[in-house]
Amino acid sequence: MRIVSLVPSITEALASVRPDALVGATDWCTHPADLEVTRVRGTKNPNLAVIRDLEPDLVIANKEENRELDVRRLRESGIRVEVTDIESVPAAVTTYERLFDDVLGWERPDWLTETRRLWCGPLPRVSRRVAVPIWRDPWMVVGSRTFTGDLLRRLGWENVFGAHQERYPHLDLAEIDDSGADAVLLPDEPYVFTADDGPEAFTRTPTELVSGRLITWYGPSLLEVHRWAAG
Repeated sequence: MRIVSLVPSITEALASVRPDALVGATDWCTHPADLEVTRVRGTKNPNLAVIRDLEPDLVIANKEENRELDVRRLRESGIRVEVTDIESVPAAVTTYERLFDDVLGWERPDWLTETRRLWCGPLPRVSRRVAVPIWRDPWMVVGSRTFTGDLLRRLGWENVFGAHQERYPHLDLAEIDDSGADAVLLPDEPYVFTADDGPEAFTRTPTELVSGRLITWYGPSLLEVHRWAAG
């Protein structure tokens, strides 16, 4: 099977089982670091001509990360496209189980079994409240119905904007800084927050630089997240 993955998390997950089946991936598919495939540009602007030339048996996309227009154009070219929709950790686990069992017919990896055990039980009590900006100028934060929000809640961290009607609302900086959060988590993707770009904007709330991969990717990284959160 020849597969093109347009989703960094899924690229890493598939490569953990059968890297030779991957023939194409986006520029943002950075894990595993030694993956040798044709790069098809970004998640929002994939080079459809390059994808067609790869003659894949399957393209895997995601409702949030990829555009419906690109999916439609690939399907109109006769290419099979599997679109995933993931807004929680259990949804990610269930999606992978279906992909490996029904779509690909591959053996489930050990990390997937362990992820279900570690992440899909009862929710822990809330131990801290956090806000998670994902962009600045304009400021955007993680809102409701997101994988990141669900992951944080399963760590015992409540997203202060988790009840917002929008999934990624635009907010004034003052609204984030005055939200009552115990900490503002500043990831390095999609916006690259650094020690010199982000923390200086907040005068009331402590900030913490975190790995974007650990709080936004769904796949083998979920085991790393569990170890990271445990200290």
